[in-house]
Amino acid sequence: MTLPTEVLAVFDHFRTCEFSTITKDGTPMTWPMPAHYLPEQKQFLLTTSIGLPQKAFNIRREPRVSLLFSNSTGSGLANPPAVLVQGTAVAPDKVVTALDACAGLKEYWRDTIFARQPASEIFSNNPLAQKIMDWYYMRLIIHVSPRRILWWPNGDFTQPALDVA
Repeated sequence: MTLPTEVLAVFDHFRTCEFSTITKDGTPMTWPMPAHYLPEQKQFLLTTSIGLPQKAFNIRREPRVSLLFSNSTGSGLANPPAVLVQGTAVAPDKVVTALDACAGLKEYWRDTIFARQPASEIFSNNPLAQKIMDWYYMRLIIHVSPRRILWWPNGDFTQPALDVA
């Protein structure tokens, strides 16, 4: 699947996506979340705190998920497309604490969190803060493999979506 330049720009610059999972009773549940695209693996990397594991629980029961990139606030992009990624997710039952625990995790923190919230990197480099806030870095990893990607040029949902083949 070759991604259009405009779609890649959305993956690189959007601050968050609307990440949806399916609950036990079949209801979609959506959260705003940062997502990091790993082009080599053709996957998205997301994380969730061990204090908010519902996303992982939902994925383990029903792996179908979606990521909607529709809000360009703070991205620096002018008239970007809206992009919907439908895919399959995995959320291993393993708490990760090291930045190099999986491919792309260090880049996720650097490009998705620290670059957008510079004070958090300074804070996280403080040994005392690391000790006090260690729970914050205890994460559950989520990988999403896209099955279908739809996009709307200029974010115009009144027009038909284009399908990335």
